[in-house]
Parts: sequence; structure tokens; C-alpha cells
Amino acid sequence: MDRKVRCRILTPEKTVYQGDVDMVVAPALDGEIGIMPLHAPLVTPLKIGELHIKRGDDTDYIAVAAGYLEVREDVLTVLAEDAEIASQIDVEAVEHAKAEAEREVAEAEAAGEGAPDFYEAQEHLEWALTRLNIARKD
Repeated sequence: MDRKVRCRILTPEKTVYQGDVDMVVAPALDGEIGIMPLHAPLVTPLKIGELHIKRGDDTDYIAVAAGYLEVREDVLTVLAEDAEIASQIDVEAVEHAKAEAEREVAEAEAAGEGAPDFYEAQEHLEWALTRLNIARKD
């Protein structure tokens, strides 16, 4: 019998994904991290990015906002601020969010890098771009 990793991706609002998988690749702060069965226990922070779930020949793509990943006894849990499966991303809404984020970044840049909204605006833009990239993979 093939060993699997039980994968759960949770946000404060919902369970985004739950199932047995072969491998998960996640956006850790220092780069991508791959988790397979029998992985050592681990807790690591995540950054905005793409999370790949591999089941046999299939790969599911999930946009994940900042959060944490924990691995313990072949159970991987992601606690994220936000997460969306590629097939469920509303591209039109994300395009609108991207335009709004670009406007926020331009305003923050005009105010100078020390402006309180500068980094938040950049984070909004990064989240919109990540979601668009994931949606195009579906």
C-alpha cells in the first residue's frame, strides 16, 4: 500500500482542501519546500505564493496567503490567512483587485517608501498576481 500524506488547508473562514496526497510543495519564507510521506516533523511560516498538491499524475494549484505549515506523522496542515483553489478563482474579480492594488502601490510610492500603506499595498498586489497566475494554471 502506498503511503500518503493527509493534507488539510484551512483559513479562518473555511476548509479549502482536505484529502490524501502524494506530495505538497509550499512557499516557505526561504523558498519552496516539498513534503512527502515520512517527512520529519516541521513547523514553518509561509509567504504569499503557489501551493502544489500532487496526487498521482494530477496536480492541484492553490493560491495561499501568509500563514503556517505544520507536518506531524504524515499529516500536513496549512493555516493560512487566505487560500483559493485555482478552479474557484473569479478571474474578473481578481483583475479588478489587481487594478485597485496597482493604484494603491502607485499612491504609496508617490508618498514615499516610508508611507504606512506602502508594504500593505505591495502585499495586496502580490496576492492578486499570485491568484491570477494560479487561475491560469487551471
